[in-house]
Amino acid sequence: MSKRQFILGMLASSLLGGLVVLLGISFLGGGNSANGSFSLNRSNSVATSFGTISDEPHDYSVPAGVNFIDASRKIVPAVVHITNREEIKGTSSRWRRLLRSGVKFRESTGSGVLISEDGYITTNYHVVEGADELEVRLDDNRRLKAEVIGTDPDTDLALIKIKAENMPYIDFGNSDQVEIGEWVLAVGNPFDLNNTVTAGIISAKARNINLISGVENQNRYGIESFLQTDAVVNRGNSGGALVNLQGELIGINTAIATNTGTFSGYSFAVPSILVKKVMDDLLEFGEVKRGLLGVTIRDADGVGTVELSGVRIMGVSPGGAADEAGLKQEDVITGVDGKIVKTTSQLQELIARKRPGDAVSISFKRKGDDKETSLKLQNRESLAAIELVEPELILEREGDFSENTLTYKIAGAEFKDLTSGLKRSLKIEAGVQLSNLEEGAWKASGVKEDFIVTKVGDDDITSLEQFQKIIDTKTKDFFVMGKYPNGEKEYYRITW
Repeated sequence: MSKRQFILGMLASSLLGGLVVLLGISFLGGGNSANGSFSLNRSNSVATSFGTISDEPHDYSVPAGVNFIDASRKIVPAVVHITNREEIKGTSSRWRRLLRSGVKFRESTGSGVLISEDGYITTNYHVVEGADELEVRLDDNRRLKAEVIGTDPDTDLALIKIKAENMPYIDFGNSDQVEIGEWVLAVGNPFDLNNTVTAGIISAKARNINLISGVENQNRYGIESFLQTDAVVNRGNSGGALVNLQGELIGINTAIATNTGTFSGYSFAVPSILVKKVMDDLLEFGEVKRGLLGVTIRDADGVGTVELSGVRIMGVSPGGAADEAGLKQEDVITGVDGKIVKTTSQLQELIARKRPGDAVSISFKRKGDDKETSLKLQNRESLAAIELVEPELILEREGDFSENTLTYKIAGAEFKDLTSGLKRSLKIEAGVQLSNLEEGAWKASGVKEDFIVTKVGDDDITSLEQFQKIIDTKTKDFFVMGKYPNGEKEYYRITW
């Protein structure tokens, strides 16, 4: 190696890291001039110090049904990169002076899947949540603006659209036919690494991980019946495709199980049959039409019941679909429309595929006896109206809506403790309510009066006194989460 070649190799090491070996190999293989210049060999093979690498097309032979290449060729062009730009509310005058537009944005990225040739894309709700601007980058590097057609926080799904034609897209597969142990591919943009394909198998079906419907989220209508896989999924894969080896969409990658923030062995995808139902509803109605049974449920696992599988009914809403069909507390649901039901997540998914008014056949056990009934599902508004009748009477008798005497005021916002009546009607244990709002940091965040704060940062709110202590320690921006009395969940960034 000449002195010049060595220096070039060292420079590559300092600037390009791991490319030093490749550059060194190129120089050694192509350097043939007495004056120190070099050229690359343009033959049908590349000479290296370890042998010859042929660039002739290779005929890959793989066992029947285990061909990742064909599936990858089908799906990669139809998976897109999504950038979510959210305007930071309450931008300070200092930032407005520094930024020409006077607007500061927060950016996050994720993935999406083209499901039609005219530019409809399915993705996760948390990928597009709060977006003021959405940009989609296609596989050919075109960047297009997208609009939100509709969202469904209950399944963490969203439908967006770009103005485009003749797009490559993925056909929906049947997630019911997916088998545990079946090979699958995950495609997305982890860590902004575009068009990344990973392989794994289906590890489990109908998995509930309390991501959407957990206590922290307080979403009693959240639907979780995930496909679990060991295909590698990381930050940025959200909204991307999980496909079978035929290149059919069988799920939308949504979450990972991790203690580190990166992949630790398992990932979770919303099954395709549920995805398609949600997308159809969002396209047709702009919202999801979800049928409800009107029951409170838990897994029947032999604890408190003799049944070892199925869904135990813990409560029945008076006048609801289940009540009218004759279902009772302690009945155990074992099937829906001929499909076996072993867990609450299976039941939730099967019912979530239906719309209000749809007829459903329910198989169940009562004191060990097999029974069957049919019912018509109700919509959320009808069930909510039924459920509110009794609590309202109780609240009136107990006087739970009397005025609180203790309040806490800061930055133009006044807070008070929740009444026990409001806690019951919203089915929450604690929080504080914004009772009066004036100009200041809170109003600048976009929050409105009556908002109930249940969480500040990572801290759950248990009382007005505890809330005051937490807020008094804040010296920089922070997030608050909670809901409005109508049940709508929101979060806001408070900028001091």
